Amino acid sequence: MAVVGGGILGLAHAYVAARAGQRVAVIERDPRANGASIRNFGFITITGQARGEVWRLARRTRDIWASIAERAGPPIEQRGLYLTARSPEALAVIEAFLATEMGEDCERLTPRAFRRLAGLGGADLAGVLHSPHELRVESRTAIPALGRWLEGTLGVTFFTRTVVFEATPPKLATSRGPIEAEAVVVCPGDDFATLFAERIAAYGLRRCRLSMLKLADLGLRLPGALMSDLSLTRYLGYAALPEAKALETRLRGELPTAYAHGVHLIAAQGSDGGLIVGDSHHYDELPEPFAPAEAESEILAEFQRATGHEPPPVIERWTGTYASAADGRAFVVDTPEPNVRLVMVTTGAGASIGFGLAERVTGDLLGLSIGAAA
Repeated sequence: MAVVGGGILGLAHAYVAARAGQRVAVIERDPRANGASIRNFGFITITGQARGEVWRLARRTRDIWASIAERAGPPIEQRGLYLTARSPEALAVIEAFLATEMGEDCERLTPRAFRRLAGLGGADLAGVLHSPHELRVESRTAIPALGRWLEGTLGVTFFTRTVVFEATPPKLATSRGPIEAEAVVVCPGDDFATLFAERIAAYGLRRCRLSMLKLADLGLRLPGALMSDLSLTRYLGYAALPEAKALETRLRGELPTAYAHGVHLIAAQGSDGGLIVGDSHHYDELPEPFAPAEAESEILAEFQRATGHEPPPVIERWTGTYASAADGRAFVVDTPEPNVRLVMVTTGAGASIGFGLAERVTGDLLGLSIGAAA
């Protein structure tokens, strides 16, 4: 099996196929993965994913990440999620969420308990949702480590600096010459033009540009990744609940500039103490490369509101882009030919649902039952 694309989604398919006994080649146009897969939080998010199928894929993906971390070496930097709430409307969304099946093993913490645990929380902190389900890896090191492990332990072959011009089994036409494969999975990220452009165009996809920051050590160790009120109106596992409407109305009135830039807060801490913090969301067919300073200011302001602490100095800035579906779908799986699958995650959740999705796609493509073992 050939996998076109060496980001997390491509690596997930390579992992699943190799575990199923396939000889696997990963073909990547760049020297290494350099797109959305390394420009994010490394946050494997369960709580807040869209109810039903996506939430189940995320739980399965989390289990595979945990298993791989034990064997492949990318360490788990943090576990769990803490989502701070500042209003009665936000607390109502949290209570509604806890009443669903998605709230299993989650709990609501009092402001006092959270401050005692984390030393965080603004004066208006009303409560905190705690989820034990999440994992966090350091994307910029975990993705290369996963690739090395796939190559050294599972025998996956990597062709880097190689462009695929045509993916039609039993041969792929590439800039390196023909590569033979009986089955192909194409994971193009936000490249809508190189392969199967007409198929991709039918889904009406666009790109989302996000702004990201790394802050210096706050001087505290976060007990897990941190989110806040704005996330309750962005992540569909919360936002689709009826109670979220009142919260959105309130937040749009109080924080119009944050909404204009698609800002919500995630803060995740690495072993060096630095904080990966974001992010904003701007959508277009081809987003301009110019990240507005106003969006960064809104991210930092939300950090201060949620934590009660002045943001530490910014030590790195970057932008990323990912494919996004205007209709809200989480992923695209298309069959251009019987032995070819085109796979795209369209919510920026590749690290969160990629392995679960890869099991489904690879099993269908190869006619195998996959999913019992990680």
